[in-house]
Order: sequence, then structure tokens, then C-alpha cells
Amino acid sequence: MKRILVTGGLGFIGSHTVVELQNEGFEVVIIDNLSNTTISVLDKITEITGTKPDFYQIDLKVKNDVKAFFDKNKVDGIIHFAASKAVGESMSKPLEYYENNLGTLVYLLQEMKNRDLDNFIFSSSCTVYGQADELPITENAPIKAAESVYGNTKQIGEEIIRDASTAFNLNTIALRYFNPIGAHPSIKIGELPIGVPANLIPFVTQTAAGIRKELSVFGNDYPTEDGTAVRDYIHVVDLAKAHIAALKRLINKNNKKAFEYFNVGTGKGTSVLEIIKAFEKVNNLKLNYKIVERREGDITAAYADTTIANKELKWKTEIGIEEALESAWKWQQSQSV
Repeated sequence: MKRILVTGGLGFIGSHTVVELQNEGFEVVIIDNLSNTTISVLDKITEITGTKPDFYQIDLKVKNDVKAFFDKNKVDGIIHFAASKAVGESMSKPLEYYENNLGTLVYLLQEMKNRDLDNFIFSSSCTVYGQADELPITENAPIKAAESVYGNTKQIGEEIIRDASTAFNLNTIALRYFNPIGAHPSIKIGELPIGVPANLIPFVTQTAAGIRKELSVFGNDYPTEDGTAVRDYIHVVDLAKAHIAALKRLINKNNKKAFEYFNVGTGKGTSVLEIIKAFEKVNNLKLNYKIVERREGDITAAYADTTIANKELKWKTEIGIEEALESAWKWQQSQSV
């Protein structure tokens, strides 16, 4: 049985990926500093799968603690989620974002090199493309100057991994996510941001639940069909399964280069207003929202061309937007019980 380290494994995408790893027979060890989640997620994962993953509460910014973990633990692969991820916050806290998102990555790769470990999957983002010239976005789209500090940490992160892969013969994959939403069908795990949400869907669900007075729609003057920003929203379980496909590709040595990267999305763009209308329809309710000024760092539109990921990873999305929005609302309701 292969043992896989999942950093940030109690977070939104991390927890769903841990579940899918266990479902596929992998042994999982989680590192999380609990900065944007709670320890209760560990019990929920256990309830879903029947197996409790090993867990270490470690801040990966502390290099000695990272070394101490690897002194005690042998792993067959690493899926690295742990990072700060709010676009807006990254603009006001650039140094914290560079330290947390890049320093921790370097420490992990150093341990891999020092201990002859292999198989590394990086949680990247479509933000590496900036505002793409053509849609849908292919992996061949140029990497433009990032629109946000967060996006820049993903660009630089990929460069660090590529250089380390070349120098130390590491096999690595970066998955460039589009916008993950939804919750596990068990409704035991979902997106649970600490404080004010940075992403659209938890803001939508918290507004519907009365936790937030109203939903802010950041700009209605974009050059899109209804004036609001367009994104590619992928169900988090579909996204988690992409990590399993990528991991198997590395373990089975099916990768074609030391460093590979794939778009992970649905291939369809949906505007903010379309999301609001779909959420209202599927859950039979009305949302209180207002149009406000654009948010710094946001781009107009981004949605994926997933042709390469579909072919190379033998993976594709299976869950539609309405099902994702329905599960997100059920998850929100479960939090107030």
C-alpha cells in the first residue's frame, strides 16, 4: 500500500482528495496547521471512509518541523495543497503570501531531494494565465504577468518545481485548477472558510443562510454577456479525482516529462449572475445581492480547455453545476444544525 502525504489535507480540496485516496486504497498522512479549517474534519473523513488518516499539526513554514516529520515518516508521494489562497488578501499581505506559499514549497522539495523521494503533485491555479487572450484556455496559453500576488505565488511555485524536477530528477505534476465548488455527497465535508469567505459559493450559501446580509457581486461592467465575471466551476469531488489520476500517472511512470501541467476544469464558463440564478432555481430560494465595484486582482473571464487532461490523465468531470450548487447549499444548512 502506497503512503501519500497530503499537506493542507483538512482543507476544502485536501479533505475531498484524502477521501478519494482512501477509497482507492492509498494510506494517507495529513499535515495541516489548522489556519483555515478545524480538526473536526479529520473525524468527518473517518466517518466517510471508515479509516482515520494519520495527522500531524505542523506549520510548514518551520523548516525544522518539516525535517522532523520526514525523519519519522516515509512516503511514496506528496500532494501539496497547503497555501494561502485569497486573491484580495494577497494584495494587502504580499510578504506573508510569498513566505507561506513559496517557502513551504522549497522546504518540501528539499526534503524530497535529501531523502530520494519522488512523485509530487502541486496545487496550482488557472490564475497563472492571467487574463488569457483566447478562451477556452489551453496549456499552451502564455503565462502572463500575474494579476495578483496569489497568482504570482502559483507562477513562481511552478517555476521552482520545474527547476527542481530538472536538477534532481523528480517526477512532478502541477494541476491548474479552475474554480472548485460543492460538497461531498455525504454532506460531511465541504467548504468551510474561517472568517469572511474569499470565494463566491460560500458567500452565496452564507447569504442564503442569513449569516451574511447580502452578496456582493464585484462589478457588472466586464465585457461579458451579462457584465459579470466568468469562471469555470468544477465540483470538488471531480477535482479530487483528478489528483488520483495524476498520482497514478506518476507512480506508474506514465508521465512523459519530469514536470507536467494540466488544466483541471469543466471546459464551460459561467458568470456570477448565472451562478446566482442557478443557485436560486435548484434550491428554490431568493438571494439578496448587490452590484459593487470590481475587486483588485480579478480578471474578466477564465475557463478551461480540458482536452489534454482528459486524454493524458484519462479523467473528465462527471458532476454538473446544478448538482454542485445543491450540495453546497445542503452543506451550508448542515453547519447550522
